[in-house]
Formats: sequence, C-alpha cells, structure tokens
Amino acid sequence: MIRSLKYFGVLLLACAFTTNLSAGNPDRVGSAGASQLLINPWARSSGWGGSNIASVRGLESLYGNVAGLAFTDKTELIFSRSSWIADVPINSFGFSQRMSESSVLAVAISSISLADIMITTELLPDGGLGTYSISATNLNVGYSKAFSNSIYGGFVMKAIIEGTSDVTASGIALDAGIQYITGENDHIKFGIALKNVGPTMIFDGDGISFRGQAPDGEYTMTLEQRTNAFELPSLLNIGLAYDVPVLPENHRLTTAGTFTSNSFQNDQFRFGLEYSFKELVSLRGGYVYEDGMSEGSTDLTGLSAGFTVELPLSGETTFGVDYSLRTADHFGLLNTIGVRVDL
Repeated sequence: MIRSLKYFGVLLLACAFTTNLSAGNPDRVGSAGASQLLINPWARSSGWGGSNIASVRGLESLYGNVAGLAFTDKTELIFSRSSWIADVPINSFGFSQRMSESSVLAVAISSISLADIMITTELLPDGGLGTYSISATNLNVGYSKAFSNSIYGGFVMKAIIEGTSDVTASGIALDAGIQYITGENDHIKFGIALKNVGPTMIFDGDGISFRGQAPDGEYTMTLEQRTNAFELPSLLNIGLAYDVPVLPENHRLTTAGTFTSNSFQNDQFRFGLEYSFKELVSLRGGYVYEDGMSEGSTDLTGLSAGFTVELPLSGETTFGVDYSLRTADHFGLLNTIGVRVDL
C-alpha cells in the first residue's frame, strides 16, 4: 500500500513539473482552447464556488478532485442541467460504482450544444444554404482508491470533442488528485488536484478546405487552410476544509478554501461554507475572488449559492435534488439543477 502511494505521489508531482504551468500569467489569457473543461456541470459542488476541493465526495469529484470518488458507498447516478451564458444548455450524466472495498470506478459525460446558426457565404450573405450547429462533448472515466483511512487518490482520463459537422477538434486530458483527512473526528481535510493536462488540440475537417485555382491557372483544386494548435486550460487546485466541531449532533458546518493556479488566466481564491442537518437538508454558499475582478480574465467570479434536499427511500437508497446559482458578471445568473440517486 505504501509503495502504491509513493508511486501515485511521484506521478502527480511529475505531471505538475512537466506541464507548462505558467500560473496566473495575464499575457496568456485567451490563448487556450477547450474552455468547456473549466465549467463545473454539477449543482452541489458549484454552489460552493468550487471551493470544496478538499471535501468533495462522490460522483461530483470527477470535476473537483477525483480522490473524493473513493467515498462512494455503492452506486451513484446523477443527471444535471445547467442554463449557461446566453441560455446555452449543458446536459450532464454520470454513473459511479464501487468495485472493491477500496476502489471506485466512474463514467460521466457532459454535452454543450448551441442553437442552429444560419450558413452564409460571400455570395450568399443572407443565407439560404441551411443551418449548422456547434457542440462540445467531454467524456470522463475516473478511478479512485483509498490507500488508508486518511489518504485517498485517483485520476480521470478525458476525451474531448468539439466543433461542427465538418470542422472538429479532438483530444485527451488527464486529471489527478489526492485528499488527506486528519483530526479527532476527521474534521480537517486537505486536497490537491491537477487538472486538464494533455497534448495540444487542432481543428481539422472538410470545413477548412475550399476549391481554388491551381498555380498554373489551368484547373481548379481543393485547398486546405492551416489552423493553429491550441493548448488545454491546465490548472492546479490546493484546498483545505474544516468541519466546525462544536455544533450539536446531527448538525454540520463546513468551511472550505481553495487556491487555483491557472495557466491561462489570473489565479483565483475560492471560499465556501456549508450547513447540513442530518445530511438531509444542506445550504451552501461560495465566493470566487480574482485579482482585478472588474477587469479580470473571466466573468465567472463573485457569489454562488445552492441547496440540497435528500429523501430516504427503501433500504439504503436515497433520492436527492441539488440546485446552484452562480453569478457571471456581465452575463447575469447561471442556474444548475441536478437529481441524484444513491443505491
């Protein structure tokens, strides 16, 4: 067990040092692609503002810190829907299953699809050729393991596809995370998560080719425009969570904080607070701070809030409803609602 933990730690450190992480570099803002990887599709953790890197549990850990996936009891299913900027819908579904006493496997998919857009050309600027749509899909496969009663770790492999019917870009990425729990009642939690590490992506397809005149001018030929490769929005999260121990039984109050070191935008500080009664009703809030927020590198800063209602069903089965509300500066409020079933 100790040897496996050492190997995992070496792997995580290797990823951190071999990745081109230029933390908080404002000169690189906007130069990364696949920005949908930065969208948290789950309602429960997004209500914290993403501050619960050290305390996230279950299937939602696939986005925050995959180490928390190891806390899945048996089987968990989640479906969520977000109303994103300009009312763009994001649909997500995930499934996790305990494989052994210490390991859990999970699969999740998120899909973003924009409304149909009219096709225009230089000869037909008003359209008339039909429509096209833009979509982005992320497929996540995660594995997490409990190395001891205090140390948990895991990784996520991601497949990324985005574009239109005739121009697409695809790639892969890796997430890795560790959680450490200590204290008399496991009330102190520490977490590290490295996200979106992978090779560059590039757009390709028939949509970037056109019919043009050959150099000698005697015939036409198909020409293809070159596109530049783009990097993934890699980042590193370091978080701490603390369960306030003085509350009466059946009540829980958890505070959390996370530092996000971004490669392609300003660094961020995330703070969150959650109150829960018997783990059946939970209220949470969060705040994301970025230096120079009024002129920051993203609009996804400021306040967030959410709640959970968990309903016990037959046996150990529970049904839960999660909701979160996030501010997006110039774009108003973003809503996410999700339903989960724990079997």
